[in-house]
Amino acid sequence: MPRPRKWRKVCCLPESNRFGPLNAPVQPDRVIMTVEEYETIRLIDLEGLTQEECAQQMNIARTTVQGIYAEARKKLAESIVNGKMLWIEGGNYKLCEGGLPSCRGRGCRREVPGEDLCRWQPNRMRKLKEAFDEDSTSS
Repeated sequence: MPRPRKWRKVCCLPESNRFGPLNAPVQPDRVIMTVEEYETIRLIDLEGLTQEECAQQMNIARTTVQGIYAEARKKLAESIVNGKMLWIEGGNYKLCEGGLPSCRGRGCRREVPGEDLCRWQPNRMRKLKEAFDEDSTSS
């Protein structure tokens, strides 16, 4: 009996999930990127987390992150170089509920009331991290 798949924790779904060339006719060829592949690109390339930090955030092994990240980059390259549509959909993930200590200030913005939860805000993230660090040292 195969081992059951472990769900990957994802902070938010992308605002747009279809990308492609603007100057080409719609082609049936497309590249499908899973939501967890998108999340590794977001955490590692956009937010600057290490693979180890990304693994902790997603609640999976670092070697699993390494494989997901490599596949995601390959799909990005195929889409860009070959002019194919990129669709982000599917995968083995669960949306984060934002209640874990690892969520505060490192990629998951579900605990910030009134904020756009899935948009990159480097200054806001820095302030959240500083506030979290202060809370951790005062306890």
